[in-house]
Amino acid sequence: MYPWLVFFALIAFPVAETITIFWVAGHIGWWTLLWLAATFFGGMALIRFERLAFAPRMMFSLHQGESPFRALFTSTRLFVAGGLLMFPGLISDVMALLLLLFPGTWKRPDLEYSGVVRSAANDEIIEGEFMREPDDEFRDPSGNLPRRDT
Repeated sequence: MYPWLVFFALIAFPVAETITIFWVAGHIGWWTLLWLAATFFGGMALIRFERLAFAPRMMFSLHQGESPFRALFTSTRLFVAGGLLMFPGLISDVMALLLLLFPGTWKRPDLEYSGVVRSAANDEIIEGEFMREPDDEFRDPSGNLPRRDT
């Protein structure tokens, strides 16, 4: 890939975002500041939520016997969408909304049946008898447990 193309893209994106912000401000006025603040805090809330939901989502997918890549892909999409919402501008907000509206982003997993039938890890039954024996180290000679407050 050409390095000048990457440099051009890194410069052109913020310039295009700035132009769209001024264009929107020319049409809706000071409501633009409210929109920029709302998308910033919305993106921050999305990142905070996803930071807390990432580990349980991964553990749930592993527990269900599914591949963790779907959960990882969903979490990555939500992190990127939150970052794009925090970046000011109309273009990044549209890109974030496309990521959020991607099919399957908000699909809740079926908790009762995941489509995977698993057997127990060990089908053998071990039968036996057991008997509890008192732990003589913690008992005083009278057979009582020692007091904790002494």
